[in-house]
Amino acid sequence: MVDAAWHDEIRPFMTALEYIGTFAGAMSGVRLACYKRFDWFGAYVIGFVTALGGGTLRDIMLGVTPFWMTAPSYLFTTFLAVVAVWLFGRRFISGKITWFIFDTIAISVFMVIGLEKSIRIGVDRGIDSFADWWCAIIMGVITAVFGGVMRDICINEVPLIFRKEIYAMACAAGGLLWYVLYWCGVEDPFVRYIVSVVAIFVIRALAIKYHLGVPVLTGRGKTIHLPHKKEAHHD
Repeated sequence: MVDAAWHDEIRPFMTALEYIGTFAGAMSGVRLACYKRFDWFGAYVIGFVTALGGGTLRDIMLGVTPFWMTAPSYLFTTFLAVVAVWLFGRRFISGKITWFIFDTIAISVFMVIGLEKSIRIGVDRGIDSFADWWCAIIMGVITAVFGGVMRDICINEVPLIFRKEIYAMACAAGGLLWYVLYWCGVEDPFVRYIVSVVAIFVIRALAIKYHLGVPVLTGRGKTIHLPHKKEAHHD
């Protein structure tokens, strides 16, 4: 179990990361909503679920009040993303690189936020499993990717984590790196979090640049063809 006596020291740093991640996540969602020609309200909803959906599920699973319910500033931060896209529309809407930057910043930051919160709650409440490496990494991955899952469902797309791209696995690798640094004696928590965020971003960037992905499950290398359903005949 991780000794999290340092979590009060890094709280301001983690709060800053939360707002950066919220804005970046909302930007990635609003950008796709604009591409789908949603109205202002629809774009805000997509930005909201993208930025806050993963953290909401994480908090529910950890048994705490979802973070944005105690700080309406997160809702305002999401609205700022809508305004930013309205003011700088073409720069943010066109081009895959813009979406990639905001989305990758969001998942990188949210991963370490979820990991830290799981550890902190585990230590504060004496629930050892919350601070164990496997649970904290899972909470981090949920924080990072579940908002994107809800976003893709809302805009009628196959969620990105179910495609070939290295997405959730990049987050898990960053979380595991955090623990490796801890186990290797890196005591400064700021170093562990910054290195993990950078690692996730770099893994995602390399995966996109070199078209790296997770192999598709097809069964012995052959494409699976699902049988057609027979139409029912009624006498």
